[in-house]
Amino acid sequence: MTDDKDDERSTFGGRLRRYARTTAGVGSVAARTGARFLFGRALTDIANAADAARILGQLRGPVMKIAQVAGSLPDVFPPEFAAELAKLQTSAPPMGPAFVRRRMAAELGPDWQSKFKSFDMTPAAAASLGQVHRATTKDGRAVACKLQYPDMQSAVDADIAQVQTILSLQRAAVRTLDTSEIAAEAADRVREELDYEREAANMRLFGEMLRATANVSVPEPIEALSTHRLLTMTWLDGAPFLPSVAGAPQERRDAIGRALHAAWWGPLCRYAVIHGDAHLGNYTVRADDGINLLDFGCTRVYEPAAVGGFVDLYRALKSKDDAATIQAYERWGFRGADQALVEKLREWAKIVFEPVLDDRERFLIESDSPFDASPERIWALKRQLQFGSTVRPPRSFVFISRALVGLGAALVHLKARLNWHRMFEALIADFSIEAVAQRQSAALALARVPDPLRS
Repeated sequence: MTDDKDDERSTFGGRLRRYARTTAGVGSVAARTGARFLFGRALTDIANAADAARILGQLRGPVMKIAQVAGSLPDVFPPEFAAELAKLQTSAPPMGPAFVRRRMAAELGPDWQSKFKSFDMTPAAAASLGQVHRATTKDGRAVACKLQYPDMQSAVDADIAQVQTILSLQRAAVRTLDTSEIAAEAADRVREELDYEREAANMRLFGEMLRATANVSVPEPIEALSTHRLLTMTWLDGAPFLPSVAGAPQERRDAIGRALHAAWWGPLCRYAVIHGDAHLGNYTVRADDGINLLDFGCTRVYEPAAVGGFVDLYRALKSKDDAATIQAYERWGFRGADQALVEKLREWAKIVFEPVLDDRERFLIESDSPFDASPERIWALKRQLQFGSTVRPPRSFVFISRALVGLGAALVHLKARLNWHRMFEALIADFSIEAVAQRQSAALALARVPDPLRS
């Protein structure tokens, strides 16, 4: 029960205030970057990266979220920037009890506390767009209440403009990169993440897609206690990812690795749906070594043909057929794909697909691997794409790349030793675009999600 009129009246003023805050913050980074650049220190200097992370963390909100997206992609920022910006995933300070009372009253009415048996005013987690509180419903269910920070909608346009300024600074120092498509993709995804009703629908969708996957749990939204800016969902018990795997025996690491693989690759290969925010904070580990999959604001539903292109690319690389590889890139969305494109993307494809092409139990990255998948190597490969003819990756490539980086980081930390090839082959054994389209349509209907491809 939000006061939309008050929101409308505050939008213009909120936007002006936001512009002032973000302009001051970005201006600070720009001034320091400029001084260091003039004195011969590169933009990749770690001090500049630390400045950007600190200032963006203080601003919180969309600017911080977009920086997270950009920082997770090696083709946006150099490794020094990516490492610092990755810290923003967990660095937001929480808002206090007075804020919580005001925001909860705005969403559920002045009697909001009567709708819960208990409500913990101390947040269990705080992130870029909101914070999460533990609560118990009147009927005794343990729930998580995800409460959006105020004025986020009015802040979006201001923050997107300022992040574009930061990206332009990066382009000024590394002139071989064009980050415009990545900025557009990040902006669209952040706008979607502000809609908690949409996220609730995505949560239902993943619940349907992973219903038969015993080692992956998805929370259920509580519609009666949710609004456009408040999402109440069932609480899933689980431990943070990194402490859970630290010092764990190989058997446990392998079990968690199978669950991560099923949670991410299953929806993509079987339904053409991707969970795009695959960073470590969005997984918790169950006592039985399964995982809880969290945070569904960053979700993309693809045309099944695009995923068909991705599967075709894997099969073409497996058979070392360059003609089939060109066709696969075309199907994926690379317009005008040719042999030159195949050569430019060959090393990138090896990094992504090498573990999946190798039919044996192995770690995701091995010391004797012929392919170096370090962030520095990926950064160098992305820069090579700028030489010769122009490569224009489709936006689906940007989004899948971001998710692959996040999932890969989790699996590298995990050190699971599995046969990635056979796990992937099992998912695509009966792959067809028609079957994926049918599954996707049925899951969207059961989850009551409007079909974004046909609406």
